Amino acid sequence: MDLDRNEVEAFAMQVAGLFTGAVTTAMVVVGDRLGLYRALAGSGPVTPAQLAANTDTHERYVREWLAQQAAAGVVGYESRDDTFTLPPEHAAVLADEDSPAAMAGAALLPTGLFRRTDRIVQAFRTGEGVPWDEQDEAVFEGTERFFRVSYRNSLVEEWIPALEGVAARLEAGARVADVGSGRGAALLILAEAFPRSRFVGYDTHPASVAVARTRAAEAGVADRVRFEVAGCHGFPNEGYDLVCFFDTLHDLGDPVGAAAHARHALAETGTVMLVEPVACDELGANLADNPLAAMQYAASTGLCVANSLSQPVGLALGAQAGEARLRDVLAEAGYRHVRRAAENPFNMVLEARP
Repeated sequence: MDLDRNEVEAFAMQVAGLFTGAVTTAMVVVGDRLGLYRALAGSGPVTPAQLAANTDTHERYVREWLAQQAAAGVVGYESRDDTFTLPPEHAAVLADEDSPAAMAGAALLPTGLFRRTDRIVQAFRTGEGVPWDEQDEAVFEGTERFFRVSYRNSLVEEWIPALEGVAARLEAGARVADVGSGRGAALLILAEAFPRSRFVGYDTHPASVAVARTRAAEAGVADRVRFEVAGCHGFPNEGYDLVCFFDTLHDLGDPVGAAAHARHALAETGTVMLVEPVACDELGANLADNPLAAMQYAASTGLCVANSLSQPVGLALGAQAGEARLRDVLAEAGYRHVRRAAENPFNMVLEARP
């Protein structure tokens, strides 16, 4: 078969670009952990020696790192005086954890995936699952930091007000459960915003629960939020006004059973809030219209589908299930009223009632 040489070369360059992104992600982790971005954000143009001195790092490593960051378009370079600059717009993404555009923490996710590649390869051959607690520590930290940005930007100001009657109940004092609460990012935001309400997060990963408890104490909200080790089918039916699934339901082996258990745990007028990644219902549409599809499918392969297949039922919805499939799950679990209440570039919010 004759190959189009131009097509081969073009695709080779495309693959090289993918590799460039991967190794640049590793360098983003370096810059984040060492405080290099934060130092650049507050300094103006600096030489490698100055940045190394400001961050207590080795000049030769810093020089090479800066060269890579300049080649990737992350920092600017001025050859006349050998200085590097982090533009303020770039600093908002990489240097400021409180910025609505913060992304540095997300770089830990592919780092963790790389460290578990051999495990995923084995799972492909056997069909077995990879439980969440067998993932690398970088995945836990990266997940917390990545989603915390979206939750901080949208949860209290946009998502909660979009749910019928929920904001008023939270203001007055409601009972709230978070299923698959991880390190507690979402629930801590709610606890700070609604001090009259009481919150409990359930997760099967003891290490994440321990971190969440520490975070609650540090935030001064431990009087109204607690975190417990419990599964999605085993948490108590305590008449919750709101049960939340924050980027969790698609990870579960039995999402129908989990949603049904949540329905039984609701108060008579309670609501389930389902936060899921934005996705089209059909693969073709998702490939054409979702700019984050490649990233989402990668995370889904190594994390979401892998975890679901490690659990009973193993439905493996995946991180790009789409609204129609999620509605099917909720309907099978006994919810008669489901609507899309809100969305942002990363997530959609479904409101479900029995």
